[in-house]
Amino acid sequence: MEKQEMLFAKLKELGIPTVTKEHKQCFTAEDVESVAEECGLQPASGRCKNMFLKSKKGDLFCFTTQSASKIDMKLLSKKLGAPECRFAGDEYLASVLQVIKGSVTPFAAINDTENKCTFAIDKDLMKEQTLWLHPLHNDKSTSISADNLVKFLEAVGHPPKILDFSDAEASSSDAAAKPKQAGGADKKAAKGEGQKDVQKETLLSITAKKEEDFANWYSEVITRSDMIDYYDISGCYILKPWSFSIWEQIQTFLDGEIKKLGVQGCYFPMFVSQKALEAEKDHIEGFSPEVAWVTKSGQSELENPIAVRPTSETIMYPAFAKWIRSHRDLPLKLNQWCNVVRWEFKNPTPFIRTREFLWQEGHTAHSSLESAATEVLDILDLYRRVYEELLAVPVVKGKKTETEKFAGGFYTTTVEAFIPATARGIQGATSHNLGQNFGKMFKIEYEDEKGSKQIPWQNSWGMTTRTIGVMVMIHADNQGLVLPPRVAPVQVIVIPVVYKDSAAELNSKAEELVESLRAAGIRVDIDTRSNYTAGWKYNHWEQKGVPIRLELGPKDLEKKQVRMVRRLDNSKEDVPLSVIVPKLKLELELIQHKMLQRAKDEHSTRTRTVMKWEEFVPALDAGCMALTPFCDEAEWEETAKKRSKEEKLSAGETEDERTAVSAAAKTLCIPFDQPDLPAGTPCFISGKPAKCWVLWGRTY
Repeated sequence: MEKQEMLFAKLKELGIPTVTKEHKQCFTAEDVESVAEECGLQPASGRCKNMFLKSKKGDLFCFTTQSASKIDMKLLSKKLGAPECRFAGDEYLASVLQVIKGSVTPFAAINDTENKCTFAIDKDLMKEQTLWLHPLHNDKSTSISADNLVKFLEAVGHPPKILDFSDAEASSSDAAAKPKQAGGADKKAAKGEGQKDVQKETLLSITAKKEEDFANWYSEVITRSDMIDYYDISGCYILKPWSFSIWEQIQTFLDGEIKKLGVQGCYFPMFVSQKALEAEKDHIEGFSPEVAWVTKSGQSELENPIAVRPTSETIMYPAFAKWIRSHRDLPLKLNQWCNVVRWEFKNPTPFIRTREFLWQEGHTAHSSLESAATEVLDILDLYRRVYEELLAVPVVKGKKTETEKFAGGFYTTTVEAFIPATARGIQGATSHNLGQNFGKMFKIEYEDEKGSKQIPWQNSWGMTTRTIGVMVMIHADNQGLVLPPRVAPVQVIVIPVVYKDSAAELNSKAEELVESLRAAGIRVDIDTRSNYTAGWKYNHWEQKGVPIRLELGPKDLEKKQVRMVRRLDNSKEDVPLSVIVPKLKLELELIQHKMLQRAKDEHSTRTRTVMKWEEFVPALDAGCMALTPFCDEAEWEETAKKRSKEEKLSAGETEDERTAVSAAAKTLCIPFDQPDLPAGTPCFISGKPAKCWVLWGRTY
């Protein structure tokens, strides 16, 4: 944000008044229009689009015009005095304007210190008192008058050209909004299909690179794929049907498996009294910074504040105390699917760290520790199956250290994932044995077979919508989402490639194909929209991560075949229609397997065995987790956190607030799969005899 601060400082120095509005990332003029009313980007005549161009001779131009303008590229080239202008490549955006695609703006003149770019403004804008421009990034718009924009450009050494188009009518045939062809679409087919309304199309490419700008890449992937929409309360997000359908696939699987273990569904209120929440001291201390409180009703102050559940132990267990009287009432096994609120103060990240999220939370009571302990591991293995069998994400099962266990619990088990692109571990889901602590606090007692009073052993366990974010971070690429077939809302998309008068026949045959696939249990959809080219559709569905695309053109129809394109590797294959159903079923399973195997291979290369402290931080800096022999003492765990952070920061690096990660390393888990540990093996940091192998990493 340093460059943005420099921009605003320059505007202030020049005495130029501005107003800045925040909004979701907008990559096109159409995106800006979609948020304009909500954000107050008025008047409409002041909303701008910006074109970054390169001439045949290599000259660079940034042209600003009204959002609704239709620009003839030949005429614009003539007005600029430059032959054959085309959109400049991303490398020029990065090196000259120093912004990402979708953030082109005349404000970027402040970054062009070598004067490689000429800035130009449509004369029609010069009468405007309010222009809305991105202040170097597309999640904000800043107002400035046309005169002051010229003043700014002159002040930073880029006096603009003012282009007058009044002497000619711009042609819409080369409108700036026209998309590039994607996916190798046949040009004649694309033209025939899309010529009716080509100006409605927009370029939807992912501009940030996963390996270079992970935070912006992630934001683009989940917005361009239509998974998320932003909300006017920070840290809260709208789950659109594309992502919610994935959550429903997870729900369907997990709820069915939970019920096989004898767990029943229920629902408890989302509010908890202060008295109940504070009944368990250690528990509330673990959550107190994140608890949201209701303190008013209308204009009246509540006599007793009410908390919104951060978790439901303190809501459910007073009821358990009423329901559990005899050993015949055990085990009591309940699960609810609901939302919780944890008022995070760290930088929110959709799916990963949000103030409100969806989850399931199971709460059970047992007559013995053995029964409770068995369930803890049964549930944990279900969580592993969600990640590995549904989401194709490898995880490590293990136990949390005493320092990292659930507040107020007896012990915590976990499945831990790893994000290779950021070299960060992330907790996937947890299953806790609560011991008898909550039973004592809430006076949950039962009479055993001998007539003695006993306190039950309790468990709680939960998995959240974080699962979706982890899946995206691991599998998505620079084209967009890559969805595992078992959770993909649409597993196969059928796209008729229409030539002139072939639409009716092709669409009819495509519909027949869709019906046959649907009857075979394949989640399939068809895209027959006539106002978009085939290439645009390929790009659109690639960004949404649909595992398989079927292209059906006139020649395919003649040959009684269909072109199959796999999203995972973009490989193509012509498949006879006579075998398409069994072929697709096989391919979907193969894709699922390949995604998991590819992720497992990457995961294994990112785990290093570290025997001494000198190797620890270098292993983390190399983008790995560290598996170490450890004395398992809280004091030395804290020392490792502190020293790893100090060494990282002393090297001149900073903590990454945008990706919500810390420079400090912490324990991920004590893996259940323990390598041999010869007696006397020293702890990697304390030198004391090691008790176990522990997995460490930098984390979200």
